[in-house]
Amino acid sequence: MSKETIVLASDHGGFELKETLKDMLSGLGYEALDLGCHGLESVDYPDYADAMADVLAGARARRGVLVCGSGIGISMAANRHSHIRAALVHDGLTARLCRQHNNANVMVLGGRTTGVDVAKDCLKIFLNTPFEGGRHERRIGKMS
Repeated sequence: MSKETIVLASDHGGFELKETLKDMLSGLGYEALDLGCHGLESVDYPDYADAMADVLAGARARRGVLVCGSGIGISMAANRHSHIRAALVHDGLTARLCRQHNNANVMVLGGRTTGVDVAKDCLKIFLNTPFEGGRHERRIGKMS
């Protein structure tokens, strides 16, 4: 059985946290597909949200992680794409609920607002929490 691919992308404000999560994914047995950025020089977060959308549309991966300084800008840019359900999470509860109730396919974190331990916890929860379906299906259908 092949490893599930999780795609990651960030701007410069999320670069360091993205790198940490990328290493963690490998340790958990996932294939990490890193779309950049690849350093601390200033870049534009919409470019990385668009790259994520392209990969998910092309079915190279089903789920992803985006990181910018606050998480706000890159989540807004990602959610412009109808096949993306990007959820800005802040803790384990929001990571769980974004999967259970919203079937989020992209988890978004703030590199400058989320501590490393919290981010790691959120990633584990995001990866291991299934969508509940049921009453939530109707609501998800209205967003796509």
